[in-house]
Amino acid sequence: MIGAPLCWSTAGMLVRSMDIKDSWEITFWRSLFMTLFVTGVLMVQYRGATLARIRAVGSAGLIASLLWALMYVCFILAIGHTRVANVLVLSSIAPFAAALLGGVFLHERVPGRTWLAMMAAFGGITLMFVESINTGGLLGNLIALAIPFAFACNVIILRKMHAQVDMVPTLVLSGLISMALTLPLALPMEAGAKDLGLLAIMGIVQLGLGCILMMLAAPHLAAAEIGLLAVLEIIFGTLSTWLVVGERPGYLALAGGGVVILALVVNELFGLRSATPPDEEEAVREVCSAGH
Repeated sequence: MIGAPLCWSTAGMLVRSMDIKDSWEITFWRSLFMTLFVTGVLMVQYRGATLARIRAVGSAGLIASLLWALMYVCFILAIGHTRVANVLVLSSIAPFAAALLGGVFLHERVPGRTWLAMMAAFGGITLMFVESINTGGLLGNLIALAIPFAFACNVIILRKMHAQVDMVPTLVLSGLISMALTLPLALPMEAGAKDLGLLAIMGIVQLGLGCILMMLAAPHLAAAEIGLLAVLEIIFGTLSTWLVVGERPGYLALAGGGVVILALVVNELFGLRSATPPDEEEAVREVCSAGH
């Protein structure tokens, strides 16, 4: 599970190292390489039954794929308009967004500790938005906020439909949808050999391998344990972008991000005290944002 956020956290560093700056083209190529990689994994696992496994996800899987494709696009677009640390922190509030929408639409009880954590996280996000107004990153922050709420809508819809969706075939569908959405806006393609190499790493390692590692870990961990370890993406991602390409978050963004991380960690630690036996599909839906 530690390997998963290590993979995810390379996104900002890789994007900042590219010569191309077109977010649509970056999203297209990343989705293409991720789709090819995951399809290859499915073919090794299921051989001739691969297409049948993809079709088996049904309407619930298609809805999940659409929302994940939206998150792919928003993640890269947000990185193009604000600091990587801001995008990672704002994406990480997905569990809070899911709890909030679950309380509204599914009438699920939201624990008091989660309400307190959400209020603390809101304070941290406010600091980040104040900082973004001064540095011109407001648009990127707003786009990044769409990621956790798209994730939350995904969780609510799947729960409402009582769906059990096999995540790996859904990744293939989400990649195909993302490619179809971004291709018209990505033309004409300008990526050179260096950029294509970095984009291949993004699609295969950063997104595809990261999600597969998490799914391998999910049956052995409680959702709260996965949530805690997923927070490492923020730390690894911020540090790698800072050290490798010199993108340092502002002081208010650091303070606000610290508050959000603390709220997430405290909420998940308390969640461990009442953890139920881990459920693979639920754990995957609880954590895979992605964002990625």
